[in-house]
Amino acid sequence: MVKAVQIQQFGGPEVMQIVDLPVGPVQAGQVRIRHHAVGVNYIDVYHRTGLYPNDLPLGLGMEAAGEVLEVGQGVEHLQVGDRVAYASGPIGSYTQERVMPAQNVCRLPKEISYESGAAMMLKGLTAQYLLKKCKPVEGLEPGDYVLFHAAAGGVGLIACQWAKLLGLQFIATAGSDEKCALALANGARYAINYRKDNFVERVREITGGKGVKVVYDSVGKDTWDGSLDCLQAFGLMVTFGNASGPVPAFAPALLAAKGSLYVTRQTLFAHTTSRERTQAMADDLFAVVASGAVKIHVEQRFTLDDVQQAHRQLEARQTIGSTILLP
Repeated sequence: MVKAVQIQQFGGPEVMQIVDLPVGPVQAGQVRIRHHAVGVNYIDVYHRTGLYPNDLPLGLGMEAAGEVLEVGQGVEHLQVGDRVAYASGPIGSYTQERVMPAQNVCRLPKEISYESGAAMMLKGLTAQYLLKKCKPVEGLEPGDYVLFHAAAGGVGLIACQWAKLLGLQFIATAGSDEKCALALANGARYAINYRKDNFVERVREITGGKGVKVVYDSVGKDTWDGSLDCLQAFGLMVTFGNASGPVPAFAPALLAAKGSLYVTRQTLFAHTTSRERTQAMADDLFAVVASGAVKIHVEQRFTLDDVQQAHRQLEARQTIGSTILLP
């Protein structure tokens, strides 16, 4: 039996309870992992509230790092004792140990700590597909302007650094001067405090009225209209989260009126449908982290017992960088 977080109903942080659960046997294609650190992400809130519905009772969490304790038949890329990290289903990483499908479990290089591994997989792989795979029809080249909302969060701080490495003119938004300063310190070329300034007007000033080629937006409802107004003709709107609520329905003609725009709503898990694809993305992420070009900011640490407080701070936008649980 191991300690785990489980919900019996959808709702606020108070529905998360600590329970004792059996780990279960390791079947073919699976591995058993002892977690050293567990990542906390906004998608966990969506699962907890039922915005992304799942059957109950439900564990939470999509990301962790730890040590392989047992390997099932047919698993060839992992061995007992390997340091590993993952960001994938099934949901339920908020636990001390678990059995996982081996497909999306990746070896963690020795240069990267368990805490960084748990904090970087979902966020780092998200930044990877955003910057490398979500490109406008006219492409992304060094010197191009992009806008990234919530840039002082876990995904945002990785994206700031990676975008600088790629030579992009990265415009960050955040909700405080402190968070803006953090984004600038991590490679953003410009930062806008959206609580003080109209980010649409500032983007137009920064780009000389032209607008940006891409907007990366995990905020959702509150920034949607303004984000479209920041795009240049044939620009790409990438929505990948709903921190302020889901984006409302809109008429496709709106995209024509605002400059023949493109819109995409992608998820990480569409990009990690095979071990080969997952490993290639992870290798790209591991390389920039191991080189020191991208640093992982673990700013909040909670015990498993304090998971409710971790979610309260996350939803209140009181966190900076990444948050982890230490089981």
